Amino acid sequence: MRVVVVGASGNVGTALLRRLVDDGSITSVVGVARRVPRSTPPAPYDVATWVACDVAAPSAVDTLTTAFAGADAVVHLAWAIQPSHDRRRLHDVNVAGTRWVLDAARRAGVPHVVVASSIGAYAPAPDDVPRGEGWATAGVRSSSYSVDKVAVERVLDEIEEAHPELTIARIRPALVFQRAAGHEISRYFLGPWVPKRALAGHLPVLPWPEGLRLQVVHAQDVAEAFREAVVRRVRGPFNLAAHEVLRGQDFADILANGRMRTVPVAQARAAVAVGWHARVVPVGPGWLDMALSAPLLDTSRAERELGWRPAWSGIEAARDLIAGIAAGAGTASPPMRPRHRDPGILDA
Repeated sequence: MRVVVVGASGNVGTALLRRLVDDGSITSVVGVARRVPRSTPPAPYDVATWVACDVAAPSAVDTLTTAFAGADAVVHLAWAIQPSHDRRRLHDVNVAGTRWVLDAARRAGVPHVVVASSIGAYAPAPDDVPRGEGWATAGVRSSSYSVDKVAVERVLDEIEEAHPELTIARIRPALVFQRAAGHEISRYFLGPWVPKRALAGHLPVLPWPEGLRLQVVHAQDVAEAFREAVVRRVRGPFNLAAHEVLRGQDFADILANGRMRTVPVAQARAAVAVGWHARVVPVGPGWLDMALSAPLLDTSRAERELGWRPAWSGIEAARDLIAGIAAGAGTASPPMRPRHRDPGILDA
């Protein structure tokens, strides 16, 4: 199979390339990214032939159509979280960019596209009952991330209805963690003022918004699901999450030797809002709104139709990421660069 991965240099893209390195069923991999290596990159990026493309650019459809020629499947992972204050740029990359990817896939005659959606596309849930893929994708209006994920779901609905010959799968994971994304995630979500090295059990106390519970999934497990979706040529949505539901005490045990203080939601939201408007906190309060209201995910469809089982528990995935944040971990990819750049890492 010839597979093209759009957004191959990011968190999930890196994990997917790592999964495809020794995959005998995948004979050719093309990586598409806005910034590509100038020469042969180190593993896992050396598994791919690279094509430079900003999916929001006016020329994106032509560039992508050429890159997709002869592909058996396209995996679309490109997504922008920053700059969080530039709403137009986020929409151009996330929503318009997805449309350009799908248009190019149709022009190139690609039969199958696998798109990264998210738990963030779902409507708020009033309880902790796990929800399947039929739960409404109405999103959380105060979260620009959620609004864009919902808009992408509508684009996929539109394309599916107009072009039933194109098989589209939608992967909806919970928060995706891995050590190698440590510095990337700290840049995108924590900012420069959080003491990263102090996160491994050295915080005096962990403030935790009241009622917040999270599902996470390791990037390695997400990559396995994407691989299965490609080779099985499946259609429709698939939830992905580790089986455990993580709460404040789970993170306090990792970050603060078990010391936790519950914070009222209104107080936590106000603090994030002030920090975001002052450009001290990288993301706005909509992320907290989304996290507080997101449904728990029922992953039985992925288990049944993809043969998928998470190899990492939720707490293992959380520990892996937190260790990566503390260490400033990264890879040779520009968006995944570590805190301290290794001389062997290629510039884009």
